[in-house]
Amino acid sequence: MKSVFVTRSIPEAGLELLSREVQVEVNPHDRVLTREELLRGVAGRDGVLCLLTDPIDAEVLSIASRAKVFANYAVGYNNIDVAAATRCGICVTNTPGVLTDSTADMAWALLMAVTRRVVESDQFTRQGKFVGWGPKLFIGGDITGRTLGIVGLGRIGIAVAKRAAGFDMKIQYYSRTRNSGFEAEYGAAWRELPELLETSDFVSLHAPATPQTHHMINEQALRRMKRTAYLINTARGNLVDEKALVVALRENWIAGAGLDVFEREPVIEPGLLDLPNVVACPHIASATAATRDLMAVMAAGNLLAVLKGEMPKNPVNPEVFGALGAKSE
Repeated sequence: MKSVFVTRSIPEAGLELLSREVQVEVNPHDRVLTREELLRGVAGRDGVLCLLTDPIDAEVLSIASRAKVFANYAVGYNNIDVAAATRCGICVTNTPGVLTDSTADMAWALLMAVTRRVVESDQFTRQGKFVGWGPKLFIGGDITGRTLGIVGLGRIGIAVAKRAAGFDMKIQYYSRTRNSGFEAEYGAAWRELPELLETSDFVSLHAPATPQTHHMINEQALRRMKRTAYLINTARGNLVDEKALVVALRENWIAGAGLDVFEREPVIEPGLLDLPNVVACPHIASATAATRDLMAVMAAGNLLAVLKGEMPKNPVNPEVFGALGAKSE
């Protein structure tokens, strides 16, 4: 029976699917594996189901010399050296699509929470400080009718725009390529990034982590934004220069930020959590029961397909199968 290593426990739906067909060993600790534990875990395995928190580089891939597949339990795969995996003849897969709605919902939860000061006022109330209604108590920003700027127009960016339509928002976006169908459906306008930053009341990030997008929201970008604008990030932490963001929030270059991801997770830039105009969540955008179950099943299904010599539903490097002559669905 083939042997599979799971780098951290995932929902039972995925583990049950794997256990029917392969021998499964799961990281027994509810934490990210150390480097040494990861290397020991992947050695001699036929497949590995890994997480975004696992750095899968050339060394890990070389230790996993028998492996045919690394199935990432995530949409993103910037934790994996895909080029090195391809050279090793290892298929890399991901879990796109299933977390679109949950992540878009989370972007909106952050947007509304920081704009209407929900977390601040909740803490105020719990501390027994509420003594009655006041005309200046926790005044926040408006949402309806304002301008939403979307950076990165993939599935999630489009889902965020769909929700914005219900608030009669003006929608504009920046992406490497224009989407005329999206523009027509939502009355959206494509903008260069500097113009989008200057004219949006909300900037919601949905771009992938690449060398080109690293720190795309830096000091210069933050200074371009309106003083009344809010930054929302449910994409990747390193899109934002957190040092610059702390200064921007402290000195009120922008009104606030809603963050579900951070530049050096789980480390958070000193001073960021001290600021009242920040809502910070621990990378939970996809954390709904249905979404996490679907991710687990998709990751497990991708892994098992490769071990059967079949093309998985979600290959990142399908050229591996071209070389092997594997069949496609």
